[in-house]
Amino acid sequence: MRAAPTILHLDMDAFYASVEQAAKPSLRGKAVIVGGLGPRGVVATASYEARRFGVHSAMPTAQARRLCPNGAYLIPRFTLYRAVSDLVMARLRELSPLVEPLSLDEAFVDLEAGGAAFDSAGARVTAERLRADIRAATGLSASVGLAGSKMLAKVASEGAKPDGLLLIEPGTERELLAPMSVRTLPGVGPATGEHLRRAGITTVGELADAGEDELVRMTGRAHGVALYRMALGLDDRPVVAERDAKSVSVEDTFDVDLHDRVRIRGEVQRLAERCVGRLRASGHSGRTIVLKVRRYDFSTLTRSETLRGPTDDPAVVREAAARLLEGIDTTGGVRLLGVGVSGLADYTQEDLFAQAEAEAEARAAARAEAEAVAGERDSGGPDSAAGARVQGADKGDGADGGAGAPVRAQAAAGTGAADAPVGEPPQERRWPAGTDVRHGEYGPGWVQGSGVGRVTVRFERPGSPPGRVRTFRVDDPDLEPSDPLPLVGEPDGEHAEPDGGHAKEGTAG
Repeated sequence: MRAAPTILHLDMDAFYASVEQAAKPSLRGKAVIVGGLGPRGVVATASYEARRFGVHSAMPTAQARRLCPNGAYLIPRFTLYRAVSDLVMARLRELSPLVEPLSLDEAFVDLEAGGAAFDSAGARVTAERLRADIRAATGLSASVGLAGSKMLAKVASEGAKPDGLLLIEPGTERELLAPMSVRTLPGVGPATGEHLRRAGITTVGELADAGEDELVRMTGRAHGVALYRMALGLDDRPVVAERDAKSVSVEDTFDVDLHDRVRIRGEVQRLAERCVGRLRASGHSGRTIVLKVRRYDFSTLTRSETLRGPTDDPAVVREAAARLLEGIDTTGGVRLLGVGVSGLADYTQEDLFAQAEAEAEARAAARAEAEAVAGERDSGGPDSAAGARVQGADKGDGADGGAGAPVRAQAAAGTGAADAPVGEPPQERRWPAGTDVRHGEYGPGWVQGSGVGRVTVRFERPGSPPGRVRTFRVDDPDLEPSDPLPLVGEPDGEHAEPDGGHAKEGTAG
């Protein structure tokens, strides 16, 4: 515990939803729900307007729609969220070298380490200036807590929400915490909270009065000691500077269980490509490829393969993921797939040599296998052709092992008409609500909804007045997916509004 409230906890208010409200002027002040839109979708974030209807994060989207049927339901746009997060974290690093990000929208800052503040008055001035800088840079509001420990700083930021600042003076911790629910404390979830409730303990003050010995008897030594210290407001954990990522992964949950083995392979290949994209964006390579499969009965299987050297080659990751899939039984259906890379490292010359050697070995093995298959076929045995087909199927080349199987597997992973499997009609282009688009005539906009062969687009930009809505065929050649526009910055293109999208006009309330 410090003698001054110089540990700052920052938490952006309803971050994903607030970014969407700032980016889409027509949604300002309205209920916005960001998350999965399918039957199995889950709410990632709800705006404060939506929370008044009882919608909250981790709630099934179907339940949220029942509670708030008139809300705007949007897919997440993590590219934009990360860009906004980078702006926020840059402001924090201007204050101190000790910034500990917890997520895209949340972080601890040690104000003493950067000389930004050494007492209550300085900490308050610094925090207010920080909140103003973040609003100017992003158009968004942030809640800030200040205290002498990380635990209390986080408690303070929760009490400051939304768009506020709360400072806990050292020495007042026990008085402040005493009436609060035990669920306020970190690590006290529903199960622990219910266990304590059955023992007659519902507030932090009652937790402190119970004493350390009683809490150890009830919950075990490690947990009991930690609970007692937190109830007294004691927390000596330092703010730790940002650590390097340990792994990079992507995963998808499917609206309907996948049963087609070719489709499953195609989805794994697509996820491997996305994973490598994130890996390269982070400036890393990795040695261990991980495949995650959640089956129809919610059982989850994880398989991994460690390479001889780090890689960021999409072909290598795709092949490794395919090999891992071959060892997993997907009978009955698959509801989630994920591909990850761990054992991260920066590229070195040795890494490149190791990768080149591994690739050369793989090519040599493939040539040897092809020659063996050719030799069997040339032997003229009655089952030689059938044997080649079975061998191809076992190696992930398609259900029938024919020449067209790889094409079908690749096409199954796509969603557009150009990716339709051979011999099947083109699939309708999909336009999930919230998707960024650009029209050749009307400029940038976002999808409000689609169905029955039509897609409805609202044409507006951050900082503009609410835009007009227009409807197009889903296959309109002038309508294309687009990158998100920045929340603040220069106008984009000939259709830009003259005000240039000032941040203050995109502020989420």
